[in-house]
Amino acid sequence: MIYLAFTFSTLIQQIINGLSLGSVYALIAVGYSLVYSILLFSNFAHGGFLVVGGYACYFLLTQLGYGVAVSMTFALFASGLTAVITERLAYKPIRERTSITLYLLIASMGVNIIIENLFVITVGGRIRALPQNTFPTGVFNLMGGVTLSASDIISLITAVIFLGLLQIFLNKTRWGLAIRAAACDIRTAGLMGVNVTFLISLVFFVAGVLAAVGGIFLSVRYSLYPQLGSITTKAFVAAVIGGLGSLPGAVVGSLILGLAEMLTAGFISSQMRDLVVYSLLVIMLLIRPAGFFGKTISEKI
Repeated sequence: MIYLAFTFSTLIQQIINGLSLGSVYALIAVGYSLVYSILLFSNFAHGGFLVVGGYACYFLLTQLGYGVAVSMTFALFASGLTAVITERLAYKPIRERTSITLYLLIASMGVNIIIENLFVITVGGRIRALPQNTFPTGVFNLMGGVTLSASDIISLITAVIFLGLLQIFLNKTRWGLAIRAAACDIRTAGLMGVNVTFLISLVFFVAGVLAAVGGIFLSVRYSLYPQLGSITTKAFVAAVIGGLGSLPGAVVGSLILGLAEMLTAGFISSQMRDLVVYSLLVIMLLIRPAGFFGKTISEKI
């Protein structure tokens, strides 16, 4: 009886942890899906945007003494601007020369490595931690020994707010309608009068902002270092599981992945987390390559 109670409390605890981690993954995975829905390539420089947001927030908090709200706002803008500059300098010239998206994917890998190494050269490779007062650190004790930290609550609420605002933007605004139209056929959207160049920059800016939010919360949960962006690989896996190009799919895939990681760590071994994550990816590609909510390219055209 005691064992069953312990198992049940552990299950609830890991579900809470999984939802918190999955919400952060969702912010990052939605950025992947946004870019993919427009340009049909996976932007692996997304991890670099995450690192930019994390370091911008860190330096404003620790070096310049700004408050959390100002630091986070500037970090979101810095990451979004970095994403726009990356698109203009690295991706736009390639798009204008060829329609082969593989070249964009290769370029995104190079950009990610450049951003990582720029931080290694300029600020060093040592691990840093955001100040403890960045977010409340209180812990709430629930029934059965289950605990819920204030930072987990804040990360979950923040993810819901940002994803909700994104959904409102996409469904209720003129440019949101343009993004949805371009996701169906970007050439036709351009012929209908949509400024495609600005549209793509807007999509990258939004993706960069979401990456920065994820980077800040990951820096609080773990720590901050130039290679932190490598964790976006799991967010990419979540986007694939949910269906690349589908925003609801990215959210669902992220929650599934977060729960799978935490349940594996709680009931099997923390060393098995990555094995389970990438096994889910392989199984999904074998059973349903387009993911739960994704569409094949032939359906999008």
